[in-house]
Amino acid sequence: MPLLKHLHARAGLAGLQAVLLLLSLAAVADDELSHSFAPVDPPRSVPDFSLPDMDGELHTLQDYRGKVVLINFWATWCPPCRREMPALEQLYSNLGDQAFAVLAINQWEDADHVFAYMGDLNVIPSFPILFDPESKVSAEFGVKGLPTSFLLDKQGRVVYRAVGGRAFDHPDVEQTIRSLLAVE
Repeated sequence: MPLLKHLHARAGLAGLQAVLLLLSLAAVADDELSHSFAPVDPPRSVPDFSLPDMDGELHTLQDYRGKVVLINFWATWCPPCRREMPALEQLYSNLGDQAFAVLAINQWEDADHVFAYMGDLNVIPSFPILFDPESKVSAEFGVKGLPTSFLLDKQGRVVYRAVGGRAFDHPDVEQTIRSLLAVE
């Protein structure tokens, strides 16, 4: 408590608030990421979209029809988003040779900024990183916070949704996707 009294006396309420914020962020950073997805029942169709990747190549959702698609809305400033990226790559490397795709849709940031962030990762993602600079696609999906992920079946319908960070390398996540892959 002496630290809090000292900060309160020296910096007033702003210092105390800063300490409390740092303590709460540290607590969140230590939390385990969930691995559960909420079923969307009935499955929901989503509008087609075209977004550029880091090289400027356009990716259209329609191009992925016939595959199970994991769409992840994220940003580099979002701590759980940053924690998810290596697990997304692990999941993609485990299932990428099947009818499965990952589309990571960055919000509000430019390619140069994201490219610099990718250089800090231990493993660079091999799935497409797409850009939604005005968040139009995320608005169509009803995204209210980051990260938010959607699992689409082979018909392009949202069948699962997850708000908040996920441990994509958890066996239950892989099993959920394998069950969607098994459906014809």
